[in-house]
Amino acid sequence: MLLARWRKRFRPELRTAFWVGDLRNTQIVRFTVGVTLAAALAFAIQWPLSFLLPVLTGVFLGNPIPGPTFKRALVNIGYVLAAFVLGLTFTLFFLPFPLVYVAMVGVVLFHIYYLLNRGGPFIFVLMALLALLLLPMLAQIHDVLAEGFAAGFVVSGALVVVLFWFMHQVFPNPEKSVKSSGFQPGYSPVAAQAALKSAVVVLPLVVLFIIMQWTGQILVMVYAAVISLSPELSAGRAMGKKLLIATLMGGVVALLFFHMLASVPEYWFLILLVFVAALWFAQNMFSDKPNAKYYPSAFTALLILVSTSMGEGSNIEAKFALRVLFIALASGYVILALHVLDRFWPQLRR
Repeated sequence: MLLARWRKRFRPELRTAFWVGDLRNTQIVRFTVGVTLAAALAFAIQWPLSFLLPVLTGVFLGNPIPGPTFKRALVNIGYVLAAFVLGLTFTLFFLPFPLVYVAMVGVVLFHIYYLLNRGGPFIFVLMALLALLLLPMLAQIHDVLAEGFAAGFVVSGALVVVLFWFMHQVFPNPEKSVKSSGFQPGYSPVAAQAALKSAVVVLPLVVLFIIMQWTGQILVMVYAAVISLSPELSAGRAMGKKLLIATLMGGVVALLFFHMLASVPEYWFLILLVFVAALWFAQNMFSDKPNAKYYPSAFTALLILVSTSMGEGSNIEAKFALRVLFIALASGYVILALHVLDRFWPQLRR
């Protein structure tokens, strides 16, 4: 492998690098370089949904997920394609038949959450949820829009996998520093109950959005699905609070970011700002501070706000206010739905 030869050739220099042998420094450097590279590619080429590349790269590099081998990276690309096929299947074959669509969405949502609760591949769970929720919604606007989203979805997802693998090759973790919990084979009653609870919470929201065609408020449904990954009422409330605080943090930085970029509207300055922001967030993200848990979601909010406010005439203040409102609505709905389930359906309690 070229990377292995490169590391062997420069082994003495790498040994003296400040991040070698220190997990926290390795994570900070890998996150900063990876997100900056992803943003540079996305903002330079600007394919459909290119903003997903830095956002999802930050999500994966910001989590303690072990670096994949080359073979595992190819498998992960296969997961992206499988998620794309899943979303496209629902869009083309089930969406025209509402009753069949609702029943099948409920079944698939249950299996997605069940897979996650058993330690299944996170990249497939995330991509499958995005494809399942977004593709049918966008298809209601125009078929071409859904096809463009699907193409951009696959390109961005595949590039995320490649960047995630490449960053772990260039900046590998110290040996035995991060271990995967692994997939739990066989039937798990606890995982099944949690999956059923999540599916029951999210399904009415999906159906409501599809029937009412609320494509302009699609973030509410996406955030509800994210919050429902923790099906306990206390966890749902904590997740909602976390997302609200993180959005406020990311929104404040995004406002500063946007106004600085407006004063120097150059590509190189944009990438420099992304690098500085990623470095600052990574230093806080991979720390022992009590508020460290807020920084991954805050950085995601920053990237989405900036990426969706680059066009002429965009109003980042309005987007920020709507984003906070969407998260509040999603958090309130999930907390209320979980409370009702705990009270009237106690069999689903863990």
